[in-house]
Amino acid sequence: MQLQSGIQTALPHRQPDRLATRILLYAIRRIGGGGLHEAGAANAFFNLFGKGFQQPLTLLRALMADMSRLSARPITLAPCCCPRMTADERMLIDLLARVCTRPASAALLLDDLLAAPRSGAVLPTAHLLAAAFADGGHPLED
Repeated sequence: MQLQSGIQTALPHRQPDRLATRILLYAIRRIGGGGLHEAGAANAFFNLFGKGFQQPLTLLRALMADMSRLSARPITLAPCCCPRMTADERMLIDLLARVCTRPASAALLLDDLLAAPRSGAVLPTAHLLAAAFADGGHPLED
């Protein structure tokens, strides 16, 4: 029972049901662990978007770089193979899912995620990334 409780604490959320959101989570984890030019993230986006993979990949790289630069705290990511999500991952996925329809709510999530009061500089990149997913036929739904 102690082990189960520890997993629930560290990884409190289930992985997303939608394929596109799971691939986004996978790419976030790959880039977070292996750097901006991690090949696994590029391959995952190529498989999802086909020839149009470069725009969403570039935007995800820009988002990850901006968050890394502006965050006042570490952002916790789970290993790529993990079927559950950390609270930070859930917050990031939620803000990307709502940035196009509820930008004020997404901005609050981003402020909480980065623990930085002026994290609004990252919001336009998040919006462009979510729009690129929608344009590619894979909207990130809230």
